[in-house]
Order: sequence, then structure tokens, then C-alpha cells
Amino acid sequence: MPNRAQGKPNIWPKILPFLQWTPLINGASLRADAQAGLTNAIIVLPQGVAYALIAGLPPEYGLYAAIIPAIIAALFGSSWHLISGPTAAMSVVVFTSVSPLATPGSSEFIALALTLTLMKGVFQLVLASARLGVLVNFVSHSVVIGFTAGAAVVIVVSQLQNLLGLSLETTGTFTDNSWQVLSHLSSADPYSLAVGLTTLISCVIMKKLRPRWPNMLIALALASGLAFILDPTQQHIAMVGAIPASLPPFSMPDLSFNNMSALSSGALAISLLGLVEASSISRAIASRSHQRLDDNQEFIGQGLSNVVGAFFSCYASSGSFTRTGVNFTSGARTPMAAIFASCFLLVILLLFSDITAWLPIPAMAGLLLVVAWNLIDFYHIKLIMRAAKSETTVLLVTFAATLLVALEFAIYAGVILSLVFYLKRTSHPRIVSILPDPSAKHPQFVSAENKRLPYCPQLRIIRIEGSLFFGAVNHVQEYLQNISEPRLLIVGNGMNFVDIVGAQMLLQESLRRRAQGGDLYLCNVKEGVMRTLKRNNLIERLGEDHIFANKGKAIHGIYDQLDPNICHTCTARIFQECHIAPPNSNKD
Repeated sequence: MPNRAQGKPNIWPKILPFLQWTPLINGASLRADAQAGLTNAIIVLPQGVAYALIAGLPPEYGLYAAIIPAIIAALFGSSWHLISGPTAAMSVVVFTSVSPLATPGSSEFIALALTLTLMKGVFQLVLASARLGVLVNFVSHSVVIGFTAGAAVVIVVSQLQNLLGLSLETTGTFTDNSWQVLSHLSSADPYSLAVGLTTLISCVIMKKLRPRWPNMLIALALASGLAFILDPTQQHIAMVGAIPASLPPFSMPDLSFNNMSALSSGALAISLLGLVEASSISRAIASRSHQRLDDNQEFIGQGLSNVVGAFFSCYASSGSFTRTGVNFTSGARTPMAAIFASCFLLVILLLFSDITAWLPIPAMAGLLLVVAWNLIDFYHIKLIMRAAKSETTVLLVTFAATLLVALEFAIYAGVILSLVFYLKRTSHPRIVSILPDPSAKHPQFVSAENKRLPYCPQLRIIRIEGSLFFGAVNHVQEYLQNISEPRLLIVGNGMNFVDIVGAQMLLQESLRRRAQGGDLYLCNVKEGVMRTLKRNNLIERLGEDHIFANKGKAIHGIYDQLDPNICHTCTARIFQECHIAPPNSNKD
């Protein structure tokens, strides 16, 4: 008797995805993952502090956000190399979303930042549970490129006062920051500027000469040494200060209705942006590692990492391109590398937390200028601007909106504009007149646009390249009504979808032509389109004998319905039937 249990699928790897890769762990993989994790922990130390400063949070919160979310995303995500944590784009959106509601760095600001993180995670889990992760596909590449370029400029302008050693009261906007810095340039501190530029220059040179070395960490060490030499009493150069040597503490987000309502727009935007970041990074690495990804599982991992992180003092996290790239190139084999990175960073936080007391704030500003420069994807910006005017417009509008309005609305503006252009394209499907190619050895149809071929005066053949839905009906109907030939054959292999409005339009055009002594026919109709026509009893009204399997059968069936008097004087003779017998010759 067969054992039924053998055929029962094991659902646990789906619920606990880490069960899929834990059997692959061995001594060799652990060594490789530990090495990659240590490299990652060293790299994220200055990054985490820098990103927290962008977000308006105390420096330790950037390190907390690099520990807990990385572990949760590794356990419940899909990618074996993606590492989650704080990112520059996430940090900018957190600051711009929360700063209008509370003073940056205050306890109220921290609570609201954690609330934003919790809401982001909940939104991501809702999208994943409803399997609506496909929504991220509507955030076009041009929107992401334009947003990150704009965020880079926002970061640069926001850090100029730290680079110059200024302490300015600003609203935090791009325009106000720019004006305040320009108005106070004469008050810039030369010591701070020297330290900041030293960090920037040494970081760039180190990256170029020794790309595998921790260039950010070395640059900060050099800047700290210079700051001690120039200002040993710390009267001119401001320092980051020591951070608490503790585990990420338990925290409670602010769950008041008013604050959650105020943060809802930013939370939705940041959740979509986070999913786009994580999805694009994991796909890019998977194309090199040949791993098969489960996008929806990745979204679950991202959502859980933010929900759990919000209760352990972690602000909004996403896939980190830098850490993920280093993780892969360092030889990581499993998600254990991300867990090792978090553990090593935790050890550094507990044993060497005083190291941040020696980090000059101008040095962190110089570091962030390098980060901002790396955010700008000049290569893809050039490709987009060469490709199409519509994509260029989306990129520029998103970029400008990022500078001039709230960042979450910049994302919405880019997405809406992308959808407008998409709808404009789909509402104007390409319609091509096709004709038999007289030079082909076998029956073959070609576009009449490419070759100067004669038309049949009684029958026009067209191919609609796009779906025939309510938004495209008006454009297609106007085109059909301008076709002077009485009989029309529509080749349907380019139509993937026809809705009820499109089907009714075909019927109306058929009735109009019949009233004028002509007719309308279909061929090469796809199965989905046929189902729509059958479901609404339109095939009966169009006529089953008016729908053909292919173009050859359609022309053969239509030919006998043509006017023989017109055929007698016609010189086009483009169909094979024209050279065999005149229409109706087989009838008595």
C-alpha cells in the first residue's frame, strides 16, 4: 500500500525559507561566509554612522539598523547574497518625512522614525501577502535613477554646512539649505574644511589604487589624525561623539493615529522604494550567481526586517548595494554571511564603541559626498537620455521633484508620469497595413510601409499591434473609419487582449461596413480574444464564417465575395487567387 505521506509536499521550507539553504552549510562555507561577514562589518561601520546622520538620528541608530534587519532579511528572504541595512536613499526619505513633525535627533523624532519603519514593513508585508509585489514594476528604472540622483544632490547640499564647519538653522529643504550655506560662506572654518576635503580626497584615491581595501575606514582614520593635529582641544572641529556600548535596545514606535496618518504617504513611498531597491539589487547579483529568486519571498523578508527592526531601535532598511556587492565579491556562499556581518558589527559596537568619539563631523560629511557621487548613475542617465524623450522627461521630472518637493511625492510624480506615458503608448497601438510579398518564394506578408506595393481596391489587410481595450478604442476606430476599401481583414496575432468595449467596437465597424456594402473579417485571433468574443455572443453577430484560422484561408474565403467587375479592370492583382480565376467563377 503506497505511503500517502511521501506525496505530501513539505510546506516548512516555504514558511521558513532558511531551511532551504541551511543543509548546504559546511566547514568550507562557514569559513567563506565568516570572511565575507568580517569584511562587511568593517565597511558598514562608517557607513552606518554616516547614514544615521543623514536621517537626523544619533549615530548608533545607523549601526542598529545594520544589525537586526540584516539577520531577519537573511533568514526570511530569497537572495543568498543580498544584505539589508541603512541606505542613503532611505535615510534621506526618513529625514524629509519626519523632520516636519519633530526636531531631528530628539526623542520624538526617533519615535516617529521608528513608526515610519514599522508602517513601511507592514505595507511591504501587505503587498507580499496579496502577491502585489508586481506593483514595483510600475516604478520604472527612470524614476529610480532620477530619484537617486536627486537624493544625491540633497545629501551634498545638506552636508555642506558640516563640511564647512557651520551651524545653521534651516528647514532642511534643498532650497533653504543652499541659500543658508551660500549666505554664510564667509564664516566657513578652514580647519573643518581641511579635514573634510582630506577625507574625500583620500577616500577617492584609496578606492582607485586599492579597491579591495576598506577605503572609507582608512580615510576616516587619516582625517581623525589630521583633526587631532590641527585642533587638539577640539575647539574648531566638531566630533561625532561616543555611542552607547550596548545591544540594540527594545523600542516602541509612536502609534498615535495623528502621527501615523501624517506619515502614511511617506511610509507607502518608502515601502515601494525599498522593494525596488531590494529587488533590483538581488536580481543584479542573481544574474551573476545564477541563483533563482522568489520575488514575493524577498518582499516578505524585507517587510519582516522592518517590522522587527522597528521594535529594536532600527530605522528604515533596504537592500544595500555596496554591502551586497562586497558580500558577493568576498566569496559569500550562503545568507550566513549576512548573519556573520551582523555578529561582527555587534562585537565592534560592544567593545570599540568609543571609536566614534574620534570621528570628526566634517570627515563624515566628506565621506557622504563620496557616497552621494556614487549614487549618481551617470552611465544609465546617458542611456536613458539617448533612448526616448518620454523616459528622459520622467527622469528629469523625478530629479527636479526630489529637489523641490517632499521626496515621497517625487516618487509618486515619477510613477504617475511613467503611467501617463505608458497609457499614451498603449492607447495608440500601432496599426500596420500588410500585403503579400511578390518576391517571396512562399506565401509571405510584409508591411506595406517598408515596400512600395500596390493595394487591392476592395480588400485592406491590417495588423493591430497592441491590446484593444477601452483606452485604445477611439484611436483604432478613427483609423478603421478612414480606410476606404469596403472590405477589411484584421490580423489578430498582435492583439493579446480585447475587452468588451473593444469587442463592441469591432461589431459596430462590421455593421457599418455591411450597411455600405462591405464587411469586416478576422483571422489569426488568439484564444483569449476568442473567449471574450464567445462570452458576449459577439461571434454570432460578427458571423462565424467571418473568422478564419490564418491569412491564407481568410483571403481564399473573402475572394469570392469581391466584385468581379472591379477585379476585371484591376491591375494590382496582389493575391494568388487573382491569377487563377475571377471571383464567383465557381458559382452558377
